[in-house]
Amino acid sequence: MAAFQAFFYVVPALMIALAVFALTGIARRAQDVSRAWSSGYTSQARCLRAYTTTSGGGDTGVRTTLHHVYEFATFDARVIRFDEANGPATTVEGDMVTVHYLPDRPERATAHAPARGRLAAGTGCAAVFLGVVIVFCLVFMVIAHLMFTVV
Repeated sequence: MAAFQAFFYVVPALMIALAVFALTGIARRAQDVSRAWSSGYTSQARCLRAYTTTSGGGDTGVRTTLHHVYEFATFDARVIRFDEANGPATTVEGDMVTVHYLPDRPERATAHAPARGRLAAGTGCAAVFLGVVIVFCLVFMVIAHLMFTVV
């Protein structure tokens, strides 16, 4: 019986850990992009490749993500290549775009045009969603605990 009860604690705890991991990754990327926009360092980059990845299928919807691989030279002549998801569909191989980067972390550059409100809204919506998931899991664990102590 104890293994059965542990299931009601372990699974929600793993879901909470996954949500916290996702939240830190989203927040870190948003901070990197915001800092790159604020740094003032820009360079012209060439789009080397554009490709899509798909996830889902079967009983769930299919999600397609457009990626671009860019290459640029930093102010100190280092050549940097990076992959960025969710770029514009109008950028194709061979196009030149402006990238924003931090001089100490040029591999975390972005080719997205500065849009602080959009970044904040996207990050905020993801944080709220993951916060709701975490709260739901905690409430589920408390209710499960109360049910097991009553019986």
